Amino acid sequence: MGELSVSPAVSVILPVLNEEAHLAESISAILSQDYRGAFEVILALGPSQDRTDEIAKSLSARDPRVKLVANPNGKTATGLNLAVAASTHPIIVRVDGHAKIPHDYLTLAVEILKQTGAVNVGGVMAAEGVSSFEKAVARAMRSPLGVGASRFHTGGEAGEVDTVYLGAFKREAINQAGGFDERYTRAQDWELNYRLRKNGGLIYFDPRLQVTYRPRPNLRKLAKQYFQYGTWRRVVSRSHSGTINLRYLAPPVTLIGCVTSVIGGALIHPILYIPVFVYGVFVGLSAALISRSMREFFSLLAIIPTMHFAWGAGFITSTKTLR
Repeated sequence: MGELSVSPAVSVILPVLNEEAHLAESISAILSQDYRGAFEVILALGPSQDRTDEIAKSLSARDPRVKLVANPNGKTATGLNLAVAASTHPIIVRVDGHAKIPHDYLTLAVEILKQTGAVNVGGVMAAEGVSSFEKAVARAMRSPLGVGASRFHTGGEAGEVDTVYLGAFKREAINQAGGFDERYTRAQDWELNYRLRKNGGLIYFDPRLQVTYRPRPNLRKLAKQYFQYGTWRRVVSRSHSGTINLRYLAPPVTLIGCVTSVIGGALIHPILYIPVFVYGVFVGLSAALISRSMREFFSLLAIIPTMHFAWGAGFITSTKTLR
């Protein structure tokens, strides 16, 4: 990969769909960066059902750095590729329409790219809720008791990793890897990072890159999100053998164990309730450790198993194969 200039120009890309609640805040944070180089913002607009397009057009009219491209099918990977194609700069920084980056994010990301020689760098998915339910989800998402020990959720030491949240990429690395795989509804980031690593590229995590993430606002949407995570992680495992580890197998094994425990306890002998009882104790203790109020505690009693079981159910029931 070529050497980066002192302050290389940056293209910030966002796939956007139904982001009325957070888009203006997200773009404002990008436009307020302290970065000394030039940068542009490319919004790939899907077919939103709310005021997202209206807000995007208003933002573009107020600042010429904000450019709009159409993403008719609304798929994230397609939107990312369209935004990359419409961009012009050697560094590509991905941001989501419901994420908020700190004022020095671009400066830090470029600095880390230059220092490490990585092809993609990223940091912490710093979940931060607004409503009481979102705040409880955020606590679960930032705890290893809720999502496991992935560094981009819980933080940790800087270093080489398999994948990162969002990411700041060298454009030439994306092009060499063939861009985002548009067959993926979820896990397109993980899958691209896998190909970048196969090409000899370094994926680098640095906890200084903190991105504020807005969690899903209710249990139904949270369950749908994690079901899709599990579904598409199984697709990745079929497409790229050897990419599954014990952390990914924990949710489906837990779901199967709990269901088997309940059925066995009801039909064979009450002693078989022990596994589901043990999991219930784990959830209760986790909620107690993570929560900061009694209201959060009771919310987490539903949130934690929803995340685990929805992910596990998606993984178990996934039949998708890519050709």
